[in-house]
Amino acid sequence: MSLLIGTRDGVFRSGESLDDAERVVDAGNTLRVRTFEGSAYAATTSGLYRSTDGGAEWERLDVPREEIYSVVTSPDGERLYAGTHPAHLYVSMDSGETWNECEGFQELPSRDEWHTPRHRNEAHVRGLGTHSDAPERVVAGVEVGGVHVSDDRGETWTERREGVHNDVHHVLVLGDEEYVASTGGGLYRTRDAGRSWTRIDEAVDHSYFRETFAFEGTLYVAAARDPPPTWGGENGADAALFESRDGGDTLDSVSYPGDPEEFVLAWTAWDGRVVAGTTEGRVLAREPDGWTTVGHVPSGVRSLAVV
Repeated sequence: MSLLIGTRDGVFRSGESLDDAERVVDAGNTLRVRTFEGSAYAATTSGLYRSTDGGAEWERLDVPREEIYSVVTSPDGERLYAGTHPAHLYVSMDSGETWNECEGFQELPSRDEWHTPRHRNEAHVRGLGTHSDAPERVVAGVEVGGVHVSDDRGETWTERREGVHNDVHHVLVLGDEEYVASTGGGLYRTRDAGRSWTRIDEAVDHSYFRETFAFEGTLYVAAARDPPPTWGGENGADAALFESRDGGDTLDSVSYPGDPEEFVLAWTAWDGRVVAGTTEGRVLAREPDGWTTVGHVPSGVRSLAVV
């Protein structure tokens, strides 16, 4: 298996070692790399790319908008969804050959509120999730705009943004109704598909979260003390990494190479262990005795996937 590394400078694929990783997609800022049923996808600010041969060759799919921030398939693999900037959602039922807009997503009552000066006074669909126990459901996280849920494959939508910070960077779908939302103002958990949310990071002094990951009963999450404009100081992002073995009820801080300057933005499981990527291009692995550096790429890591 190879590791795909989405960075600020395209997608890299691991060779014999991570330090020999080769750039396979020259697409600029890559927000998500994901794999579904043998295909790999790269959501980038210059388009959505797909590989069907293990990440060696890639093709650009013709999504109606260029800036792609998230991608997911339905549990049966029949539908491919792409979230964009500005915040629109598209679906393909022919493996990306043609696309239709999920128009109901634009009809949500809060739609006119989805904007922030940092993102050209617009918003984007930053996270998409599905789960096999709720095959008709699609979960969308909007930066800035909250969490929203469809129970009919994206046709109609319900707002689930009450009680969760609206600056949503990622939604980890753990079950049909259990999600963890990483936001710019805290870490939140729901066990009723977003009808209610509980903030679970109040015991820590870092509140800017980007992505969470679950593997073999442990929840992994990293946070910075403040948003990106503050990351240029002596301590960089002033970041921390947490692990939880009780579903997020307690977050235990653990040290890692590069802390506190480097912020972990990406996670996946590779060869039976959790690996992570940082803002400075470092790739880490969780060993039994702690975190260790296993390689570097020449640009900040934004996303990881195994193919």
